[in-house]
This record gives sequence, C-alpha cells and structure tokens, in this order.
Amino acid sequence: MARSYYSTVIDAPADRVWSAVRDFNGLATWWSSNVSESHIEDGRTGDAVGAVRSFAFGADRIREHLLGLSDRDRRCSFEFCPPAPFPVTGYVATLQVTPVTDGDRSFVEWWTDFDCAADELDHWTGFFAAEVFAPALGSLKEFLAR
Repeated sequence: MARSYYSTVIDAPADRVWSAVRDFNGLATWWSSNVSESHIEDGRTGDAVGAVRSFAFGADRIREHLLGLSDRDRRCSFEFCPPAPFPVTGYVATLQVTPVTDGDRSFVEWWTDFDCAADELDHWTGFFAAEVFAPALGSLKEFLAR
C-alpha cells in the first residue's frame, strides 16, 4: 500500500476551514480553477455518508463516494467510484483540519492510501500530492482569504 501526503497551514480558524471543506459537494466553490461543476447523485446531501459526488476535473468526470465525515475530528474520507479515473486501486483519501492555537490558524492534511503497479509508485505518490492536494489546498487558502 502506498501513501501520498500533503499538508499546509491556513490563516483561518479551524471551524471556518472545516465549514468550507466538510460539504462533499463544495469543491466547485473553493477549487473553481480545476473543478467547474459538481453535484451529489440520487438527491442526497453533501454531508450524508454514502453520498456520491460527480464533478468535472478539467476535461474529466470523477465520481467519489463519501466514506466518513466527523465534525468532531474535522475529518472526511472518500474513495473513487468505479471506474477509477487513474490506474490505482484501493484509493481512500482523507482530509483533516486541526486547529493551530498560535494565531488561530489551521493545519490541513490531505492524504491517500492506494495500490498501484510497483514501477508507477513514485509517479502516483508524487501526482496526488503535487497535482491534486497542493493546488486544491492552495485554492482553498485563496478562497478563505477573500
């Protein structure tokens, strides 16, 4: 099992950051540079465990299934719906927001555990961290600074 990980500090209180990211359908709101449209399937809400979101990521459509949502821990986990948009299996991503009490900021972590071909391990661990998590959280910072 491989892990790709990215973290950052956001100059906003943890409750405010969590409020933005806890809505499983909110990607198009705060990551609008890469996600042009998002909707939750089957009439569910963006905070319903089991919900499936379908979103446009550039020219691709990605579907993800919400596995867990904890307001207490400010954490959510989700997986790709078949067919996976990338050649990885067992993909489970977790996004977590932790208060930084020095300055009322937030420590935000995003990671995924997955399997892939051994010769593609470096590519996919780097890809998720640098091409997905880092730009997404950079966009979240910009959104919250407005």
